Amino acid sequence: MQPPQSQKIIIVEDNMSLAEIYKTRLEAVGYTCFLAYNGITALYFIQKEVPDLVLLDLMIPDLAGDQVLATIRKSDWGKDIPVYVISNLNESEAPANLRSLGIDGYSVKANMTNDMIEKIVADTLRTHAKGTNQTAANYSQDQSIEVHEPPQN
Repeated sequence: MQPPQSQKIIIVEDNMSLAEIYKTRLEAVGYTCFLAYNGITALYFIQKEVPDLVLLDLMIPDLAGDQVLATIRKSDWGKDIPVYVISNLNESEAPANLRSLGIDGYSVKANMTNDMIEKIVADTLRTHAKGTNQTAANYSQDQSIEVHEPPQN
């Protein structure tokens, strides 16, 4: 099944080669992808694009992945966006609050095969479309977040 072109994915990954692989594979099956190599840029793109899915690495520069997740969950624009974590850390080594912040899944990069990224995205979007994931909606929001365009290097 070909995804609608309107489905946008933000790939938050500081390994540029891996990010490009994800982007190439996902765009080949019809998704529109945006790359963010650090937490500040991730927040900028997530707020600007309000994507259908965020693929989030945890160990990224400027603002760690769990902090990116906490920030978007506290906002009106990000509280319901599905987030799937792809990290080098085993889930037991990851920050303990990830599940309570509302993630849709977790995979360890070392355990992934080349074709898994398409399946992860399709399954996450399908599950979220059916309304079966309520973890993000259960996270309480209590502050407004202001995100500005990242500085140009």
